Amino acid sequence: MFALKALMTAGAVAFALPASAEIRIIDPYIIVSSAMAHSAAAFFSIENTGTAEDHFASASANISAKVELHTHIEDANGVMQMVEVPQGWTIPAGGTHVLKRGSDHVMFLGLTAPIAHGDVVSVTLNFDRAGAIVVDIPVDLKRDLPAATGANMPMGNMPMSPAKP
Repeated sequence: MFALKALMTAGAVAFALPASAEIRIIDPYIIVSSAMAHSAAAFFSIENTGTAEDHFASASANISAKVELHTHIEDANGVMQMVEVPQGWTIPAGGTHVLKRGSDHVMFLGLTAPIAHGDVVSVTLNFDRAGAIVVDIPVDLKRDLPAATGANMPMGNMPMSPAKP
């Protein structure tokens, strides 16, 4: 009986692995604007090597009170504004979705402790098909800040509102 349970468990794991193996997280890193910041952001590329689209629905981590998916949009006056994207993003089959500064990203709101360059944060990324994927993301404060994206602005004071679908 034990051998049968072990074989069934191994079979279930084997069937579960291909779905998550189809999603690859490439070059992840987290930035925070200062040691006293109340928020941080994660950036990376999501590659879907599978034959079916997947949906990046949410993320979670124990470093903050909330974790949200965000993007930047330009309002009618040409001012960039950071907004939540509660619906997440679809990753097409064979495609890549890039989370980068001044665009889509994972936002950590209400940091529970300071994070510093070199720290590693465990983040769970939740996909509809691939399921929960845990990624250890390094805090990298030495990456160049692109001048044209607004990435030099302190993230803790940026206006935020829900995205329009």
